[in-house]
Amino acid sequence: MEVKLILVGKTTSAYLLEGEQNYGNRLKHYLRFKEHVIPELKNVRGLSVDQIRAKEGQLILNQLDRSDVVVLLDENGDQLTSVQFSEWIQKKMNSGIKGITFVIGGAYGFSKEVYDRANVRVGLSKMTFSHQMVRLIFKEQLYRACTILKGEPYHHK
Repeated sequence: MEVKLILVGKTTSAYLLEGEQNYGNRLKHYLRFKEHVIPELKNVRGLSVDQIRAKEGQLILNQLDRSDVVVLLDENGDQLTSVQFSEWIQKKMNSGIKGITFVIGGAYGFSKEVYDRANVRVGLSKMTFSHQMVRLIFKEQLYRACTILKGEPYHHK
């Protein structure tokens, strides 16, 4: 199974980028992991938030495969413990699906069309994080899920 992460905009903070690269490299030992960065929109001053969401949403939808299970990382999504998340990943692996695509939106979230296409929404916390920080936090949690499934000592109960 392939795990894909779609991101809107690139990470600009060096310390976050270093952490992302660290966990991205670690993940390659456990699964096929790919990232696709959608460039931030330019010349958006005259656009409303809904127009920005719609334009970003179309770019996100263009990256999705029909067969993918699409998971939005969304502040209002279901919150899982690390163990619950690892169990969810295992169930998807066992089901024989081709891939899971996780999506981290831009600063204004997702368009209605992206919400409609999603199969699942997952929230990482009740707190709000910048979308750049969410990337690092998500990669660490995906790595943690992989180590839990392998019975490795990274996760402490």
